[in-house]
Amino acid sequence: MVSIYDFTAQSLSGDEVPLRRFEGQVLLIVNTASACGFTPQYRGLEALQREYGPRGFSVLGFPCNQFGHQEPGSAKDIAEFCSREYDVSFPMFAKIDVNGGSAHPLYAHLKREKTGLLGSSIKWNFTKFLIDRAGRVVGRFAPTDRPEGLKKQIEALL
Repeated sequence: MVSIYDFTAQSLSGDEVPLRRFEGQVLLIVNTASACGFTPQYRGLEALQREYGPRGFSVLGFPCNQFGHQEPGSAKDIAEFCSREYDVSFPMFAKIDVNGGSAHPLYAHLKREKTGLLGSSIKWNFTKFLIDRAGRVVGRFAPTDRPEGLKKQIEALL
């Protein structure tokens, strides 16, 4: 059975990161953007990271420019924005596609495991996938679902 630990992704700094590095943690995987109406959710995502990180939780951010071209910057631009505006401490990865033929394999897997209200495609930035400690996708949340509203589900997995 395939789990998210079978995938790798490139970090913002260009290093290949095996997701097995996060094995045993509860994860919240999010496609992000710096110029979106939902961008202030970085604040809530960082609050979750700081509150639950010591208990084996991590947010993983995947910038994506497929929705309204709201993530046009370079990896350096994204890293600087996240640090300057939201003091992001959770891992951020290189910009990826989440839909279509060039979708990152991780996102193809996530969408197969948990479809959304309108099908498997990601509809917008800040769609969230909750992963249990065994690497299984156990929840999918819409961009309108605020990070603070996921505490009960995260705590149940910790």
